[in-house]
Amino acid sequence: MGSYIGSQTVKKVIEINPYLLGTMAGGAADCSFWERELGRRARLYELRNKERISVAAASKLLSNMVYGYKGMGLSMGTMITGWDKQGPGLFYVDSDGQRLKNHMFSVGSGSTYAYGVLDAGYDYDLSVNDAIDLARRSIYHATFRDAYSGGSVNGK
Repeated sequence: MGSYIGSQTVKKVIEINPYLLGTMAGGAADCSFWERELGRRARLYELRNKERISVAAASKLLSNMVYGYKGMGLSMGTMITGWDKQGPGLFYVDSDGQRLKNHMFSVGSGSTYAYGVLDAGYDYDLSVNDAIDLARRSIYHATFRDAYSGGSVNGK
């Protein structure tokens, strides 16, 4: 993609549905398109099966969708997170269809800066408020230090 920033105001967290969120790193158009498509397919899953799609199944669905376009120039690295019957879930999916599960990820050009804050402050037993504060500080640090992270952070 290079070092071109198309917009300083793009929202980097997308609500896929009320129980799933996706993040954007890479091409904003690729990320927003595939996450919107995931939202549509998650809704179809819900209508067909009369239950919400799990975080794991949603991330696998996204991985399978983009794998078909591997090597065709997609630029996407996204985290899919949410809450389902199994509890909270966090997955990384990239434009090659790679899918990883973990308890912490940092994605995009500013991720090395964010990992510095995350590694220093992360503990598996963080309270919700402390985890939110740590995430916020890592994002602010990444966007402040990395010229290509695309600007501001979603409010609140």
